[in-house]
Amino acid sequence: MSTLIKGGRVIDPSAGRDGAFDILIEGERIAQVGRDLATNGAHVIEIPKGCLVVPGLIDIHVHLREPGQEHKETISSGTAAAVAGGFTAVACMPNTEPINDHAGITQFILKKAAEAGLARVYPIGAVSLGSAGEQLAELGEQQAAGCIAFSDDGRPVATALLMRRALEYARMLGAPIIDHCEDPTLKGDGVAHEGYYASALGLRGIPGAAESLMVERDVSLAELTGAHVHIAHMSARQSLRAVRAGKDRGVHVTCEVTPHHFTLTDELLDAPVKYDTNLKMNPPLRERVDRDAMLEGLADGTIDTIATDHAPHHADEKMVEFDRAPFGIVGLETAVPLVFDRLVHAGKISVRRAIELLSTNPARVMNLPGGTLTDGALADVTIIDPDRSQTIDAAALKSRSKNTPFHGWTLRGSVVMTLVGGRVVHRADTASQGRTTAHART
Repeated sequence: MSTLIKGGRVIDPSAGRDGAFDILIEGERIAQVGRDLATNGAHVIEIPKGCLVVPGLIDIHVHLREPGQEHKETISSGTAAAVAGGFTAVACMPNTEPINDHAGITQFILKKAAEAGLARVYPIGAVSLGSAGEQLAELGEQQAAGCIAFSDDGRPVATALLMRRALEYARMLGAPIIDHCEDPTLKGDGVAHEGYYASALGLRGIPGAAESLMVERDVSLAELTGAHVHIAHMSARQSLRAVRAGKDRGVHVTCEVTPHHFTLTDELLDAPVKYDTNLKMNPPLRERVDRDAMLEGLADGTIDTIATDHAPHHADEKMVEFDRAPFGIVGLETAVPLVFDRLVHAGKISVRRAIELLSTNPARVMNLPGGTLTDGALADVTIIDPDRSQTIDAAALKSRSKNTPFHGWTLRGSVVMTLVGGRVVHRADTASQGRTTAHART
């Protein structure tokens, strides 16, 4: 069956396209993009003026928890959260139970994703066996099974030698190594950013240098090996400087920042609710100067992508003392409102830059299909109303876990519809919003 998306403002940074266009979909792919395309019996999705039609968003850093931690999230619930948030594809980290360090686990993840039939799922394999940092995993076997990159996320690649060998191996495979940059000896048992607020609240601190030292190491090793290193969830201003310097030297280094790190600071630890475990994440919320550095990097192009680091945890796990609570928050369903409200509408970045960060660049960085609305491309499409306000309600999230610091926030910008392979997999309920955003007819 054919589908014709008519109206709206099509923004496709990959093709330099920004304007009023129609998109004809045949099967799972885009057949034609043009103006005033004929209906010819196609199923029509009409997009009102003012809404954005963009390449399907891609989140290259999520935790789907399955296998082994299904009380937090499943692949089905995680991909439901993804499409509700406008993400047509996600790349899932390997810190499942057991660790995704061999083909069997990768194949299980892909099977579950196919059964869910929502967002595309791209597994990321472990760098080391069990992510223990001792022995290199069989990266080639994992790639053959479907892994698109490698990481020991949740912990850094343990030693410089192991990182060098991983980069050398990954370069032969044409895949990136993603590193959770953190010096364990400096982090220690820290739970919050080392600064005034951690000291005032009696919390053990994690200095920004714990991150930036490992970023410096990884950039140097990428330069040595000629391989691609991707810095996960960057948060410290010193890390940004290291990445910028590496790029200036021609090193193949890319990086991402999360919505919580460009939105929140450690000041929130002290108010309005002290010791709120939904503000505990790793890397921790940093000082305002670090947050402002992330905003600068988003604007000037140093930062390549926005990724959520979607990290679901059961309410019982978070409802403990701050020191004992796990790190992490959910993020798939709050990313688009935060990007538009706090970046686009605030004048920090353009709409086009936002789509680069959420779609075009993630596809490029991880060598994935998608991120484009050109003829023959996958018909993965996200429709966004940049002016529709929504209030974040944790209880209404599709994710199995509800651990978000953004509950109750009213933000301007909302996902209206998500299509994967030409199928509508999510349609927002807009009845109570006072603005009709999209409807279909035949």
